[in-house]
Amino acid sequence: MDYCKKYPEAATALYAWYHELLTCDFKNFNELKKVYGNASLVADDRVVFNIMGNKYRLVVRIVFEFKAIQIKWFGTHTEYDKIDVTKIQFKKK
Repeated sequence: MDYCKKYPEAATALYAWYHELLTCDFKNFNELKKVYGNASLVADDRVVFNIMGNKYRLVVRIVFEFKAIQIKWFGTHTEYDKIDVTKIQFKKK
């Protein structure tokens, strides 16, 4: 993940999140919310996760029907406060 290179202190937490999501079979956001109580659902099927005790934020689009996850954005909480979470897109540097 490019974000692991940009934020090496968060790499372990990001990989842990990724592997957890691979093993889960959530049918909808309510099921996901039972496991990730701090997750927030926003526009366009986007879910915001708190990473490392809310030091970082991860924005993904989840299509539960197809078990598809698209990473849209990752950064610090301070950086998150400066973006429009409903429109931000992944940009490869």
